[in-house]
Amino acid sequence: MPEISRFYGIVIRIFFGDHLPPHFHAVYGEHSAKIDITTLAVFDGRLPARALALVMEWAALHQAELLEAFNRAANMQPPGKIEPLP
Repeated sequence: MPEISRFYGIVIRIFFGDHLPPHFHAVYGEHSAKIDITTLAVFDGRLPARALALVMEWAALHQAELLEAFNRAANMQPPGKIEPLP
């Protein structure tokens, strides 16, 4: 599963050939969540409130790039990297 970004201890990944809806995985320590790219809603797992707020801020800034990365990975192509939060 390629890592597409990392910031403040949070790792963002997208699986090759993953299922719909378009989503990404956010991991923070022992916590993880799957987040829908189009709605920015958590649909599986959970993150601590502060980590989730950072992930949502980042995802809102990069929503179009995330969708492109998901589509590339769904077609078994490298999803690429996305800039972290500053």
